[in-house]
Amino acid sequence: MSSNKHRKRRKLNVKRVLSFLIPIILVLACATVFFTFFIKSSRNKPEEPGKPVEYVSIKESSETRSDIPAPDIGEGTEVNGTDGSGPGPNEPGAENGSEEPEEVQAALPDEVIDEIVENLIHEMSLHEKICQMTVLTPDELTKDTACIGANSQTEEKLKTTPVGGICIMGNNVSEADQIRNMISDYQNYAKENHGIGLFVCTDEEGGAVVRFGKKVGNTKFSPMYSYKDEGEQTAYDNAKTIGSEISAFGVNLDLAPVADVWTNPENQIIGTRAYSNDPKQAAKLVASAVKGFHDGGVMCTLKHFPGHGDTKEDSHLGAAYSYKTLDELREAEFLPFAAGIDAGADMVMVSHVTVPAIEDVPSSLSPQVISILRDELGFQGVIITDSLAMQAVEGKYSFEDIGVRAVTAGNDLLLTQHGSDEMIAGVENAVLSGVIPEERINESLRRILKLKVRYGLVEQTTDENR
Repeated sequence: MSSNKHRKRRKLNVKRVLSFLIPIILVLACATVFFTFFIKSSRNKPEEPGKPVEYVSIKESSETRSDIPAPDIGEGTEVNGTDGSGPGPNEPGAENGSEEPEEVQAALPDEVIDEIVENLIHEMSLHEKICQMTVLTPDELTKDTACIGANSQTEEKLKTTPVGGICIMGNNVSEADQIRNMISDYQNYAKENHGIGLFVCTDEEGGAVVRFGKKVGNTKFSPMYSYKDEGEQTAYDNAKTIGSEISAFGVNLDLAPVADVWTNPENQIIGTRAYSNDPKQAAKLVASAVKGFHDGGVMCTLKHFPGHGDTKEDSHLGAAYSYKTLDELREAEFLPFAAGIDAGADMVMVSHVTVPAIEDVPSSLSPQVISILRDELGFQGVIITDSLAMQAVEGKYSFEDIGVRAVTAGNDLLLTQHGSDEMIAGVENAVLSGVIPEERINESLRRILKLKVRYGLVEQTTDENR
């Protein structure tokens, strides 16, 4: 009897405990479901429209594309011209060991950027200023052929010739880790030596003109012309993909998009590299591409002003001409450049095309052509030459003369694959002899360094933290 009573008491105790615990458990379960739903909803809440972004990390805007298989067809055409055309001999990512990305300092007040830039210019020698106005291939900088790495020689050359940028060609790319490490080393050497990082540029247009392509497993694209009727969204998407893929290797500037209009059916140097043969359509597509490159994490370059799509000749091989009047250029060739500038393009590349209606010299050496770009189209960013090693200019002038003429015309960056020592010396001598005022050099330095500050390529030094 005693044992039965104990069993009944235990059963009653268990029932009391359960009657007490079950409501608590139910309350906790409901609370868990509620808070889980609340947290998920908060995380998925879109950003407020119009909310200003103070600092935009290039890495955050890049897309890692390690899942994309290498294209199964051959690499695009490698070319003589550094701009990516013709016959002949890709916000840096931190993936797979590449250096940490720079940040776009978009929110820095203009007066702070100006102070940083003026301090840098004040501290630079004339030689350093002129070197900062050059963009060289790795082969030309190191005087090596098929340069695929960086070493003590590279470090020493960046000390004595502190260039503004390097241009990666196809022969500098063998595979993904190689080019990622090479670019990272170049940037580190430049920053350690002078506190100013490099424009790391390449011709990655899509289609036939690529430098990275299948070697690193990037997306394969048809020529941009083949997408002309697919609309602005496709132009944006293509550019964003190209930008995000090359930025993962440390490239921060693409020499694209091609803003030429393919108006001459006999033109073979531009052809399907153009976005369209219709000026108004090309304008819309180029503007969308500019936004895509930016959202992909790279600066971009409109090329080849004042337009290479109407020429019959190839400026890589010799003189090339456009016989259009200035009004005809305004109605056609200028439209994509104007639209790209309005969309925020960082640079404009000036071609070596001669336009007799403007000035009977290659456009890259023409003060009148560059004046039109500045004053009429309103472009106040960085102007870069097409490769000065192309026969349209190299075939007519010495490199000393080319450098002086290019600077006098108003270019900010001088791009070349060889002849840089002579070019730099020629400009330096012209300044020392009074042919070129040093303030003219400083004007270009301001544009170059402001762009570098905005993209986090310069150590921020103001009077307050010096």
